[in-house]
Amino acid sequence: MRDKKLDHLIQQLETYLECWKQFNRFIGITRTKKFGPEDEQQFLEIKSVIVQELEVILSIIETGTPTREEIHSLISGAPSLRSVGDMSDGALRGLENQWHKIYIGWHSVLGQLKVRQRQLANQSAFSGFFGKKGK
Repeated sequence: MRDKKLDHLIQQLETYLECWKQFNRFIGITRTKKFGPEDEQQFLEIKSVIVQELEVILSIIETGTPTREEIHSLISGAPSLRSVGDMSDGALRGLENQWHKIYIGWHSVLGQLKVRQRQLANQSAFSGFFGKKGK
């Protein structure tokens, strides 16, 4: 049995995780202090996508972690690349650690969804093997 909604949600979450990777890449370039206005604009756009998609995902599933508050705290703690670049090394490491905790939390959610997807596929195979023949 295929659950098209579940398949779509898994794909959506995988795409969402790509946004999280991009967010981290932007945080990384602040260490070099080599970014310009275009980078700032892209950083703002990726933050917007993260927050908007968060609401879409949370409207479909409940997650214990990461929480909306954790994500909003991280996003609001990085208002611009310039401001992140001006952070102390300790504050920047804290931001990176916060990102990592959220990123791992999303991977846990994705893993749980994939387990459910496999269970549904196995049920289908099992019922096909032992199901009724003909009518």
